[in-house]
Amino acid sequence: MARIAGVSGGGGAESLDLSLVLACYNEEPLLVQSVKDIVAVLEASRLSYEIIFVDDASRDRTRSLIDMILREYQGRTTMRALFHDRNIGRGGAVQDGFRAARGEIIGYLDVDLEIQALAILACVLAIRRGCDVAVAKRLYAFTWRSVDRNILSKGYAWLVRRVLGIRELTDTESGCKFFRRDTLGPVLQQCEHMGWFWDTEIMVRCHAAGLRMTEVPLLYLRRFDKPSSVRPWKDAMDYFVQLLRFRTKMAQAHTKEPVSS
Repeated sequence: MARIAGVSGGGGAESLDLSLVLACYNEEPLLVQSVKDIVAVLEASRLSYEIIFVDDASRDRTRSLIDMILREYQGRTTMRALFHDRNIGRGGAVQDGFRAARGEIIGYLDVDLEIQALAILACVLAIRRGCDVAVAKRLYAFTWRSVDRNILSKGYAWLVRRVLGIRELTDTESGCKFFRRDTLGPVLQQCEHMGWFWDTEIMVRCHAAGLRMTEVPLLYLRRFDKPSSVRPWKDAMDYFVQLLRFRTKMAQAHTKEPVSS
């Protein structure tokens, strides 16, 4: 069954510098202003770009707002939209956007802009300097209201390094990741997780494939003017179980690899 229910917006066959994917799920309170901020940053650059919205069957007015945004920016900025007919998860939404992308560099940024839109340019610059993958490493501004989330994020990063034995990855869950499209393609085909664990999987698989990776330190400001879908302790346990299963799967795949003579 096709997961794409509709496609809107402009677009052609020409190559672009950048494709930015915005995976959306119930983004009504933030979407319009976030898009304005993102477009302002991209228009100030010299990049040719497109923005690809992927609505993962939102239950609020996100889809109608995307249609409104496409009409508003028509003729000014290249934008397209994919609409899922059922919710498949964050990873699935980002992957569908990546598969539709035409840019030499492809990436995504969380719509809430807890990592600001300027991060796009920092990550693109890192790739143009020779990396295959650039990730925003979150630097947390201290507030008492976000202490629990900060501790959980750092704890999960420690678990990733400990369980998977990969010291180089310190912030796999960052909602700002950019990739060189031609080197990402084979890795993307290996990804299986469609939910939040996709963020970990794509980074680990890029590392296993030998891609050149860098983390770009950028300020993270948690927003409290939006509802959060994170269930801290339950999600932490789910992630731990997923990590153990993924470690087993990667180990099994490694043992099956043919030995070169």
